[in-house]
Amino acid sequence: MPKHSYLQIHINEEETFLLDKKFISKYCGRMKKMLNHEKRMCHSKTLSIGINDFPGGSEGFELVLRFCYNHGKISITVSNVLLLHCCALFLGMTEEVFSSNLLQQTETFLQGICYWSWNEIVVSLKNCELFRTYADKCGLLENIIGALLAKMDQNFEGNLLTSSSSSSPSSPESNYAKTFSCSTQVTPKTVKSTLANKEWWFEDLATLPPKIIEKILQIIGAYKTDNNNSILTRFLLHYLIKVTQTEEINCDNSVDYAGLAETAVCGVIFAGNKSFSCRGLFWVLRIVSRFVMSRDCRIEIEKLIGGVLEQATLDDLLVSGHHMGLCYDVASVIRLIKQFVYINGCDGGECAQKLKKLQNLCLIVLGTASMEFTELSTFIFSLIQCWHLRRGQDCADALITIN
Repeated sequence: MPKHSYLQIHINEEETFLLDKKFISKYCGRMKKMLNHEKRMCHSKTLSIGINDFPGGSEGFELVLRFCYNHGKISITVSNVLLLHCCALFLGMTEEVFSSNLLQQTETFLQGICYWSWNEIVVSLKNCELFRTYADKCGLLENIIGALLAKMDQNFEGNLLTSSSSSSPSSPESNYAKTFSCSTQVTPKTVKSTLANKEWWFEDLATLPPKIIEKILQIIGAYKTDNNNSILTRFLLHYLIKVTQTEEINCDNSVDYAGLAETAVCGVIFAGNKSFSCRGLFWVLRIVSRFVMSRDCRIEIEKLIGGVLEQATLDDLLVSGHHMGLCYDVASVIRLIKQFVYINGCDGGECAQKLKKLQNLCLIVLGTASMEFTELSTFIFSLIQCWHLRRGQDCADALITIN
């Protein structure tokens, strides 16, 4: 066996591959350069190379090896083309190295993205999570999302699940008329205008990973404070509900959904209590409180609820606490009362009527809630201050003694 014929490659510090270097260096420009460098430095029979941040990890590298050991041929499908494309870019598998290179083959296949079915695009986006960072960096993710938005912008009269592009680009069906970039011509404005009458996509998009949903929102200009679309807000609430039903939310994974929770809250804040009843606002609070939110975002939704707190019922106040599994989150309720006083403190007689309604509700809460003594006494003290200072004094002044 010739010297340096074996090559040991460590992928993302997860898996090690032992292969013949001539197969990989023939098709991969970057690998060829790395080998030439290692040859000069290494005196052992087996060369060893470590590659970090490889798209798709060992799964992606196995696809590349399949291409190399099959003399530059591989079956390209909708399910693997995105990963193959990212791997080809990463390893420099261009025409400068080999005429029928992997990058060229994947680009040819991707030219037909306009003809992919809705289901194919959704599945490809779902699979993209494994190598999302690199796909985003090279612009591939934006192109796939562009194709998704183009489908959403169409008037679907046929079957959305009709397959249209599962064949390899070497087949006659692969002679597409449009280029890879055609899908990105849909503008955020056209998509937003279409959303008003299209909610059929809720369930399909609810299967996508949170970072993919974030990217979609960013592309159409509806992320966080830019969200002013009621349909998108409803979808995000639907999405977050599905998440809580299918997986356990904890400190580790709740951060992944924080951006989506804030975007949903921003949409609710934009709509205001004209679109959401008091009960509806509490429903939103229950959903988003499971995830990490910024302090400003939490304050804004509590302002909305605090403004109509007198309309609340006993069930509305059942917001799970963050500690000890409380049925009533006392700290949250006290914050809502403070917001109520700030907002309604200057309404005179109307304020007194609202305060009486709120007092009656809170008396029921105190009669049914099981709380620690210190929390209970603080809660009662807050109510007494709000109630007895309503006459001859601005109710907002009560906050001086509540704090």
